[in-house]
Amino acid sequence: MSKKTLNHANLSALGPDRLADLLLEVSTGSADIKRRLRLELSHDLGPAELGRDVRKRLVALRRSTSFVGWRKRKTLIKDLQTQVDMITGKVGPTDPTLAFDLLWQFMELAPSVYERTDDSRGDVGDVFREAVLAFEGIAERALLDTTTLASRVWDAVSDNGYGEFDGIIGLVAPALGEAGFIYLKSLVSTYADTPLDVVDDDHEAIHFLRELRSSNSSYRADQKAARIKMILQDIAIAEGDTGAYIEQYSQEDLTRPGIAAEVAQLMLAEGKSLEALGLLEAADLEGQAYRQEAWDDAFIACLIALDRLDDAQAHRWKRFCETLNGTYLRPYLKALSDFEDIEAEDRARSRALEFPDATAALRFLLEWPDHASAAALILNRIDELDGNHYEILTPAAETLRDRHPLASVLLWRAMINHALDEGRATRYGHAADHLIDCGLADAQIEDYGQFSTHKSYLQALETRHDRKTSFWSKMSSAR
Repeated sequence: MSKKTLNHANLSALGPDRLADLLLEVSTGSADIKRRLRLELSHDLGPAELGRDVRKRLVALRRSTSFVGWRKRKTLIKDLQTQVDMITGKVGPTDPTLAFDLLWQFMELAPSVYERTDDSRGDVGDVFREAVLAFEGIAERALLDTTTLASRVWDAVSDNGYGEFDGIIGLVAPALGEAGFIYLKSLVSTYADTPLDVVDDDHEAIHFLRELRSSNSSYRADQKAARIKMILQDIAIAEGDTGAYIEQYSQEDLTRPGIAAEVAQLMLAEGKSLEALGLLEAADLEGQAYRQEAWDDAFIACLIALDRLDDAQAHRWKRFCETLNGTYLRPYLKALSDFEDIEAEDRARSRALEFPDATAALRFLLEWPDHASAAALILNRIDELDGNHYEILTPAAETLRDRHPLASVLLWRAMINHALDEGRATRYGHAADHLIDCGLADAQIEDYGQFSTHKSYLQALETRHDRKTSFWSKMSSAR
């Protein structure tokens, strides 16, 4: 390895004096590097000194009001991550109590940071989402008063506008202990019994506008109830109390397929298969045919737990036939014996080829994958494929172009026709590319069958859309 490679060994060979001079030189004009060097020097003086410097930086970040655009976002992210690393990596191992307090102070920065930052990519939020997870390892080792901790947790979860403290109850559960949870639940109970006018300090005009836009006139009451339910469910999860978790759902809630599926899975984990099945069967599935996968998973799991394997298989097949969702078909085939699975896959292929929604059928056959059947579907049902679904047809054409060029050509033509017939000028560039692809594929196609040849199609296109000059100019430039 070259002696000029930037690695630990080569840099160590420079000696401490030269490295110190180089660090001073590169830190000139860089507040970020200077700040990091000072933190490292503080760390050598002990966790308390490093903690003071980290706390000062957190205070400065909280006081800052300047907007952080995309150009400065990386610098802010690096600064935030440095503080987290100092807290968890430097202070935490030797003084977990101090680290806990610093990390909590860091998490309290989130609202002010979000409010003045362009976080369209979510990378600022990623720092806070990762940081909150560090409480799990630090809280258990820290010396914390359970009552004080419960109060801090309550303050955090009751005003968690940006979700920065999501999951905090479970993360600090060992530190809370039984006494901490009892006190936390008492705080929730007190809040539940407190009149809305006392607990809610938003301006009355804001509430009036919210209720005006809402079909539910009890907006504030609903928001309060939802907050209480969420917190009590988090407590129940942390304490492992499935019954208390389920109790927070109303009977109406339990008729919703998603909630019924969630609760049924919890019941299954406790061996209550029959009760779980009854709950699922009482759910309202009206209009949920394409959005009930979680319910189906729970329903099938219940049937299997009750040794109703034939019923589980029947449900999988029924749902596949209704949706062409491969997640139902794969376990169905896997549960069959040899040869039976081959016959079942043939039936599934036939179902796809005759499925009412040709686009959904094409998507399934491509994803399965069964390219030969996908090509057959295109040749037989091209008139049912909407050229506006370019997000499906474009990759489909690319996938099939080598072995099934005619099918690809028909898909390209569908997209070309849609763009020109509808006058979608923004699609003309893509349409020109598709027409060129049709010409390239022409040499591979010996027989167009019932479809017009490339030459005939092109002539018809020129006649029908001779006035689409912008399209033909794009064709000329693309050639």
